[in-house]
Amino acid sequence: MARDPDTIEREIQQARDALATTLDELSVKADPKRFVEAGKSTVRDKLSDPRVRYALIGVGALVTVAVVRKLFK
Repeated sequence: MARDPDTIEREIQQARDALATTLDELSVKADPKRFVEAGKSTVRDKLSDPRVRYALIGVGALVTVAVVRKLFK
């Protein structure tokens, strides 16, 4: 059974529109700037925790002491 060419053309246009919408949504979701901002936000949230901040300060101090001792030994 043959279909009407106008119906086929209308279905093709609907499929194109749906595909264009999907591609637009994917381009927004896959935007690298969005990933960078999300990463920055995550790091800021982690560093705002005093336990993490002070642990990093302690590790930095230990590394500094180790490097200074190695240089002057």
